[in-house]
Amino acid sequence: MAATAGSLGSWSENILEHFLRNNQITTKDGAEITWYHAANHKAQMNEALKSTAHMIEADVFLPDDGSEHGQPIMAHPPETSSDNTLQEWLAEVVKSDKGIKLDFKSLAAVEPSMMLLESVKRHLKRPVWINADILPGPNGNGRVMDAKLFIDTVTSFFPDVTFSLGWTTGWHPQKVNEGYSWTMVKEMEFICHELNQPVTFPVRAALVRQSCSQLLWLLKKSGRYSLTIWTGKDDNYSIEDLLCIRDHFDKSQVFYDILEPQNYKFKQAIGIKVNL
Repeated sequence: MAATAGSLGSWSENILEHFLRNNQITTKDGAEITWYHAANHKAQMNEALKSTAHMIEADVFLPDDGSEHGQPIMAHPPETSSDNTLQEWLAEVVKSDKGIKLDFKSLAAVEPSMMLLESVKRHLKRPVWINADILPGPNGNGRVMDAKLFIDTVTSFFPDVTFSLGWTTGWHPQKVNEGYSWTMVKEMEFICHELNQPVTFPVRAALVRQSCSQLLWLLKKSGRYSLTIWTGKDDNYSIEDLLCIRDHFDKSQVFYDILEPQNYKFKQAIGIKVNL
């Protein structure tokens, strides 16, 4: 079941439809979409813009110490400073054809960031995803965003944006790591079933295999839903775990934002060419 697509060039257009239409991928397969992760500092942003990635992911933070004059900056806590503001970042990214995923860790950063996005919206006829962790997940001890306030703030500016709504998670090498429970996926569906736009659920690669039943149930609840598989840099998971996901889920409903060398090995295993 493919995700419901918004109108051409809208922020809710299915990213597979968008990149197929622009001849940047060849099939409706989420594994064909490539990502550049944490394009926060100017050096990483410029590298991302020159890369073959379809989607650029970056983190937005609002300093609370009065620096940057209340301007959102591109940083991922615990880092709280940057050589790049969101305004500067957007000014460069709009010149490219890259899709955008902005990750928020605090509610305070959301509204000023939406105002900046609004000022460049007419130049962004491509996928825009807005991400936050809104529920506690497996081994999660990070702060969650207030789901209602986050969704309401974003949709008050952009009713057609694609949401990326996740769970806080942890992964511990010395213990058995529980997956996403039935309670977790049912809470997420309760929040998302009233939304009209596409929603992708970022899920941690090392926790997916033990959660297949729960995540399959969640995806079957709506054609608007998809998964984005991500990984922590020290997580221990196998290519077989990724191939298990590949076997059980609709290829048009799963995206893979994973690190090297697993990304290369996985693409090799499923016959997708990787541009290094």
